[in-house]
Amino acid sequence: MESLNRMATELVDEAIDFADELAVDVYSLDGDSAVIDCGVRVPGSIEAGLLLAEIQTAGLATVGTHMRDVAGAPIPHVELSTDHPALALLCSSKAGWELSVDEFEGLGSGPARALVAQEDVFERVGYHENFDFAVLVVESDQLPDEAVASHVAELSEVPESGVFMPTYASASVTGSVVGAARAAELAAYRLMELGYDPVDILSVTGSAPVAPVADSEERAMAATNDAVAYGGQAHLVVEEPFDNFEDVVSIADDEYGAPFFEIFESVDWAFDELPMELFAPAQVTVNVVGGETEVYGSVSDSVLAESFGL
Repeated sequence: MESLNRMATELVDEAIDFADELAVDVYSLDGDSAVIDCGVRVPGSIEAGLLLAEIQTAGLATVGTHMRDVAGAPIPHVELSTDHPALALLCSSKAGWELSVDEFEGLGSGPARALVAQEDVFERVGYHENFDFAVLVVESDQLPDEAVASHVAELSEVPESGVFMPTYASASVTGSVVGAARAAELAAYRLMELGYDPVDILSVTGSAPVAPVADSEERAMAATNDAVAYGGQAHLVVEEPFDNFEDVVSIADDEYGAPFFEIFESVDWAFDELPMELFAPAQVTVNVVGGETEVYGSVSDSVLAESFGL
């Protein structure tokens, strides 16, 4: 298989070539790093969000939308499916790179993480790569500057001219779409955190509703987490049986039942104080090859209705 960053770079080129159609803006920094504004100074778009979800998974996932009811209201849902979950979801899409450079704060996802490979997941999967380009999708209400590009280039061991940073705010159309696309990723990550070998996860499909665009980053982060924790569904095909499949779903945590805005406020927005069990899809079907197929958890239209203001 080709480098994750190589495959993602081809998709970034597509975003740059079709910037007008995607309603995004492209900027070149002093060191020739490219920043693509997908929802910071621009509102963002459904198509930009879908393409970003593909970029995050380095093109190893199929992403699309469909309409379903949430508490009687027709709401678009994002569906993402991959047959390479360890690479696409855990080594690429996972939002595992905390960016804190001078005054800039953001969260990075995408295949540039595999160039650094300092997170535990890369040891678990046994993956690391070297490449001339680094693609890091950045979630922030600020656009990355030269200092951020230099930081990413240094850690990724690529020239600054090889750094590509598509960026979006949580409170944007793009942010709501990308948030909904994380149901599959969170199911795979939660299963790995429970001790399951990520290489034995053969395929994952996830779906979640697209949250209404909020009026602040805080409310947007809360609503997009609600979308997955209370409306997200995932289907996993796995190689080996496991005793704790029922703990993959968000209902496994004691905090389940309250909208995330209330949960975040209860810890004064100190995310590291929250139990990771909350960050999971609401309902999961697990198919063990040659074995049982079980369903765990359930969606909660009532919490989604409260969160979405329906």
